[in-house]
Amino acid sequence: MKMNFSEYFDVEKKILEDYGTLDVSLINDLPLFIDPFQLFHSRKEEYQTLHKNIIEYVRFLKDKSDQDLIDVGLLRAWFCFPEVKQNWLGYSKAGNEGRGLGMDFARTLNKNLHIIFKNFGDENITKGSHLEKLCLIKEGVGRDNISDFTTNLIKDFLLNYTQNFTRKYLSKNNL
Repeated sequence: MKMNFSEYFDVEKKILEDYGTLDVSLINDLPLFIDPFQLFHSRKEEYQTLHKNIIEYVRFLKDKSDQDLIDVGLLRAWFCFPEVKQNWLGYSKAGNEGRGLGMDFARTLNKNLHIIFKNFGDENITKGSHLEKLCLIKEGVGRDNISDFTTNLIKDFLLNYTQNFTRKYLSKNNL
């Protein structure tokens, strides 16, 4: 049984390593996550820009949370961050069915973001704003959830990264 990406798509592990990607399991999530703090501290300007865009989105949410009532549809669209199963990262005992950040988190974030983090995006104490502060919003929000949040907000980058790899290294038979 072919369990890893490299085996299933017949790609040398060295190619994956040189490209800067993981040889993910296609059976279970890997107990890894996308850390927005690493994006912030990256030497790559592209990653730093991803972090800046994430912070801008949280500022957008803060501004929206300052309004009285948000329609349930907009709350779901703006404040929910589901598990992105296609990256095979996270913590699950079997498969890749994570919880993500659903409506409970959305409601709590909407209710509290503008109160708890009044100056989010304009802090004077640290070098910049950090997404990890959202762990303080609701009990049970940890690094896997912050990774879900981050992954949802950098999907465009991840899709382009994957598409470029696919076009360059996968045979037409594997597409």
